[in-house]
Amino acid sequence: MKITKDEVEKVALLARLELTGEEAETFTGQMDAILAYVDKLNELNTDGIVPTAHAVPMENAFRADEVRDSIGIDNALANAPKRAESFFRVPKVIE
Repeated sequence: MKITKDEVEKVALLARLELTGEEAETFTGQMDAILAYVDKLNELNTDGIVPTAHAVPMENAFRADEVRDSIGIDNALANAPKRAESFFRVPKVIE
């Protein structure tokens, strides 16, 4: 095993999780399986492969800023349940 029950319990303590003995055993097995898989991935030859953050190239979709007219107060408040002049009317939240 790559990870012990004591290590799982220490991680749980650091994460402020309360684990039962049964949960600690379950997580020990699951984390061991994950670490074994990562170990298997480390066996791959990655020479000449450039590290990437995404599987496909990504670019930001920037657009030019352009000044446009706003939708107007009446359109903005058209679906408001309540309004007071040119404002949304909302329930009081501070007493």
